[in-house]
Amino acid sequence: MNANDHSPTRRHLLMAAAATASGLVIDSAWAQSDYPSKPITVIVPYAPGGQGDVFARLVGERLSRVLKQPVLVDNKPGASGALGARFVAKARGDGYTLILGQAGEMAVNRSAMKNVGYDSLADFRAVALVGNAPLVMAAPATAPFNSLNELLQLARNKPGSVSYASSGTATPGHLAAAALALATKTEMNHIPYKGAGQAITDLMSGQVQFFFSSASAIMGHLKGGKVKALAVSSPRRMASLANVPTVAEVVAPGFEFSLWGGFFAPRETSDAIVNRLNVEITKILAEPDLKARFEEDGSAVEALSPARFETFVVAETEKYARLVRITGAQTE
Repeated sequence: MNANDHSPTRRHLLMAAAATASGLVIDSAWAQSDYPSKPITVIVPYAPGGQGDVFARLVGERLSRVLKQPVLVDNKPGASGALGARFVAKARGDGYTLILGQAGEMAVNRSAMKNVGYDSLADFRAVALVGNAPLVMAAPATAPFNSLNELLQLARNKPGSVSYASSGTATPGHLAAAALALATKTEMNHIPYKGAGQAITDLMSGQVQFFFSSASAIMGHLKGGKVKALAVSSPRRMASLANVPTVAEVVAPGFEFSLWGGFFAPRETSDAIVNRLNVEITKILAEPDLKARFEEDGSAVEALSPARFETFVVAETEKYARLVRITGAQTE
């Protein structure tokens, strides 16, 4: 058998084709005319208040008006998003149970977690990307360096003297920093925290030298002068931080990491239901006030078809799998 037969892309597409052939995909005309006829539940696999929770509630409220059925958000936190993902993976593919999935549970866990309990590529269908926010590489305001190159020079001159915070092992922020160290051949110490709050506190006090933070979590501290931005992780500069360069333009071409989130459905969900949800969510995301609300937090709103979103997720999964293999990072 050709080695490519085992690739994530080929395997999950073959499974989808097999499901169609076996009659698991329900009749599209029926789904289009009758769906939805009862409330829809959106699982958020983290506690209330996080980025995914905000995405789900902002979109869900408007989606309920459009579909004329309640869209209920149900938080099921635990195991780095795996508990909620397992629940939805086992749900019926009838369009009434969805997940607001993010990079951790939909791309990283597959390679970084033992006994993850679900296959994010084989068990889900990508429905609609909601937001895609770059990470901001922040440093203490009092740090003796003022640019990414100066930080890297310090790391080279004094190996082991530079430490970076993360919101946890094998999170996108951790793996972004690890990728930076690999690309620049520098040695830097990883200090994992349980969430961004304490990481930012220790960053401001100078106990760590940098932190790849979400823009929403760090922006107030940037404006308050308690931290400074060295770079952003997106391919292009952020409009709200136009003077801050990208990591890609300074030291590592192609460097790209983000905190993204979107709606997913169980794998056997029909094309008709997935396409209907994609169309309605895309319209909602184009509403000027909601688009502006997301962009305040640095989150780009990009309209992707289900197929393009799925291609994006596969690419993200393979990117993180390579980093996990190199770093040995494992999440609980």
